[in-house]
Amino acid sequence: MALPLAPTVLPQLAKSAKALPGGAGRYVYEPKWDGFRCIAFVDGDDVFLQSRNGKPLTRYFPELRFPPGRYVLDGEIVLFDAGGRQDFDALGQRVHPAASRIKMLSETTPTRFVAFDLLARDDEVLLELAQRDRRAALEALVEAPVDLTPTTQVREEADPWLHGAEGVIAKELDAPYRPGERLGMVKVKRVRTMDAVVHAWRPGKEEDTVGSLILSLYDHDGQLRVVGHTSGFTVKQKHELVATLKAYETGERFQGEPSRWNNARELEGIVLRPELVVEVTFDHTSGGRIRHGAKIARWREDKPPRECTIDQLDQ
Repeated sequence: MALPLAPTVLPQLAKSAKALPGGAGRYVYEPKWDGFRCIAFVDGDDVFLQSRNGKPLTRYFPELRFPPGRYVLDGEIVLFDAGGRQDFDALGQRVHPAASRIKMLSETTPTRFVAFDLLARDDEVLLELAQRDRRAALEALVEAPVDLTPTTQVREEADPWLHGAEGVIAKELDAPYRPGERLGMVKVKRVRTMDAVVHAWRPGKEEDTVGSLILSLYDHDGQLRVVGHTSGFTVKQKHELVATLKAYETGERFQGEPSRWNNARELEGIVLRPELVVEVTFDHTSGGRIRHGAKIARWREDKPPRECTIDQLDQ
């Protein structure tokens, strides 16, 4: 490749924030995508895809194509399901050691590249240009089959992305691109709530403590379906919950999914009568489950367990 930037170029990162920053003419807002962050080095038909951590991704996504030219893009590899929703679980399955499976998945679950920054073009490095100027150059370059992420400079117009997308990225219009640094960008994740039935609990590492609660929702057939877990209790809560939950134990054991760290160890839980309801906050679902650990907002003694339905995951 004859590009002015070569791997490894670490992507610029965003600081987490609880609310979108404002200021007329200061920020541009973009939807937050739920995929693999990727730097794409394109030199004609020669393409190299680099992960956020500098690892090569090219072999896993042979279906991705780019407009002609010589340039370096910052973007996201995203996989959409049949309903047009982002499917991070299916995307994770695309990283596989077998070439035959990579080929098959590239045809059955193809991905798309969503571009949101331009780092180099022809023989010119654009890192020191202001965000507004890089965006203008990006818009002039990107065409199908690459997707261009939408933007707005009106804060209120970005609000729907906080409810219908994964969140919002706010970028300072005058800021240069700083590889690997959390400068000039902030992110606000979508935060959602739901009421769930406490289906079971798992012991903590310390004896006589609660490590996590297993959360379930009633499906359309009226059956409880496990959708995730919540943990992060204080030391005091871990001890107190043992006594609180004991009155609801059925004597059954819940056999969960294998540990992600040790595939030989099943995660066992203690099943409870479906009488306890908690309101939890979370920021993402995938495959009908909460992808990131939920946090308890409050206990809902006023909420009938049967009203904790699976429809909440689609809201």
